[in-house]
Amino acid sequence: MSEFKEILENYRTAPFDARFPNTNQTKNCWQNYVDFHRCQKKKGDDYEPCEYFRRVYKSLCPLAWVENWDTQREEGTFASKI
Repeated sequence: MSEFKEILENYRTAPFDARFPNTNQTKNCWQNYVDFHRCQKKKGDDYEPCEYFRRVYKSLCPLAWVENWDTQREEGTFASKI
């Protein structure tokens, strides 16, 4: 667990993800946003490894998208199952 914490503390931008090799990182942004909220739902708000997904999506996603998706989740109209 300490290795994971060290990795989180030392990176500044999202690390390379082989699932998203192209320059366009839209899908990477979306997937990490969804993964973060799924992780929190399953493991709870205090489960530290979920923070990895949050940091990645915060690094990749435009704020306007995140605000829109947060609103959609609150309203129950979000396009993915969390």
